[in-house]
Amino acid sequence: LSWQPLAGYDLKKVFADSPFIHWSGNNNQIYRTLIDLHHDGLVENEVILPESGPARKVYSITESGRSELRDWLSSVPEAPQHRNEFLVQLAWSDEMSPSEVTALLDGYIHAVEVQRLVAQEEKRRSRVNPARTAREAILWAALHDNRIGYYENELAWARRLQAELDHDVTPTDGV
Repeated sequence: LSWQPLAGYDLKKVFADSPFIHWSGNNNQIYRTLIDLHHDGLVENEVILPESGPARKVYSITESGRSELRDWLSSVPEAPQHRNEFLVQLAWSDEMSPSEVTALLDGYIHAVEVQRLVAQEEKRRSRVNPARTAREAILWAALHDNRIGYYENELAWARRLQAELDHDVTPTDGV
């Protein structure tokens, strides 16, 4: 809402279209949160009566809301969490045959390549990119680059591992 006034439905679309703004909630949670923010004086709303269709309640941030946002922006960010089910699979993959491990790595590499391509396309399309100022445009491009870089790093790591396993692992009897 610091970007622009939005209705709850439009806010949900912003969340859905952005690879950086994560919201795992549903419509009821969005509207409940907007009501709570309004109650706390952090947002205000205006009912818009269009020429056709239902009325829309559009929310905008208040000065108190901007102050709270600035306080949150100034707080120490949490360290990123790295949870990757593939790493758990890989930890026990010595139970698999070399060809099964290769297939596991190939599948992971393919999945990460797809995600990298999606991230690159999302950057190209940049559906959610406020770019109200030159600095904001740079920041949003950096967000996209960070996401793409994550996938590129993951691909490089997986390919190095695959090459190392192909070079150094000799088949054993049994597994």
